[in-house]
Amino acid sequence: MRTSDFWYDLPQERIAQTPTEPRDHSRLLCMDRATGRCTHRHFYEIADLLRPGDLLVMNDSRVIPARLLGEKEGSGGAMEFLLLEQKGKDEWETLVRPGRKAKPGARFVFGSGLLKAEIKEVLPDGNRIARFEYDGDFFHVLDLVGQMPLPHYITEELKDKERYQTVYARENGSAAAPTAGLHFTKELLETLEGKGIGTAYVTLHVGLGTFRPVKAEEITDHHMHTERYFIPEETARKINDTRAAGGRVVAVGTTSCRTLESAFAAYGEIRACSGVTDIFIYPGFQFKVLDGLVTNFHLPESTLIMLVSAFAGYEHTMEAYRLAVEKKYRFYSLGDAMFII
Repeated sequence: MRTSDFWYDLPQERIAQTPTEPRDHSRLLCMDRATGRCTHRHFYEIADLLRPGDLLVMNDSRVIPARLLGEKEGSGGAMEFLLLEQKGKDEWETLVRPGRKAKPGARFVFGSGLLKAEIKEVLPDGNRIARFEYDGDFFHVLDLVGQMPLPHYITEELKDKERYQTVYARENGSAAAPTAGLHFTKELLETLEGKGIGTAYVTLHVGLGTFRPVKAEEITDHHMHTERYFIPEETARKINDTRAAGGRVVAVGTTSCRTLESAFAAYGEIRACSGVTDIFIYPGFQFKVLDGLVTNFHLPESTLIMLVSAFAGYEHTMEAYRLAVEKKYRFYSLGDAMFII
């Protein structure tokens, strides 16, 4: 298939700039993937669409305020760092602008000296390995001096950092939110539990590669970015028990989906494990774990809309997106959601 097959027209005003309040009052487009039939609900109604014995698998990665604005030590000059992946206790792979100032040995200051960095290495793709210096806990300092790295299409300031976090986020490491989970409230999770619908957690730290456009004409020529994932023992047990009992495993978000399908591809089963995945899911992919998917509406020609098309069917997906535009759903990270079952 060609990348252009996944294009759709989206008016600029349909790109959500602010989150819906309360979280679970966002709209929910529900699709029967066998028929493509779509109905329109609100997210808090998802409890009525699931059955006792079903299991929601969620990504508990927490977004770090990975955007750092500072200056070169001594000579000044504005600099921007974007933390991409932790490589060691105090070392991170970073995207640095302007790059010409960030040669090995160059030092930079953030937050009036609360955080300092030295460039240790320039990688082949132009990213840098930086070693950070600080007093106390790194992530506490980062909360003080860093900013949330919102996607480029969100132009309004996010007044509350926690609105770009899921209510169950706990493992620091993502540069972007696993946005399908943003719609859950603690009260909704309690409602699900009361109805006998289970929850389980995986961790996949979302990198900025999730926003990288597919530039290859043929989708099979695209090379995926890599992301680290972790499946704990309790989650593996819950998934296997759910499947054995005839319940449905529903991934909350493409990151949870990629984690589960990557683990099954690696081991032929779901078990406690950790690893790095560059799995690319597009139409023709045979799902081994998922029975359902909760996801937001994704950018045209992105790997994410390709993943959704693999699960729901290409024709069904593109028609659902056309319908979502027509019905004035809100799109992308802070927008509305789909439930595909």
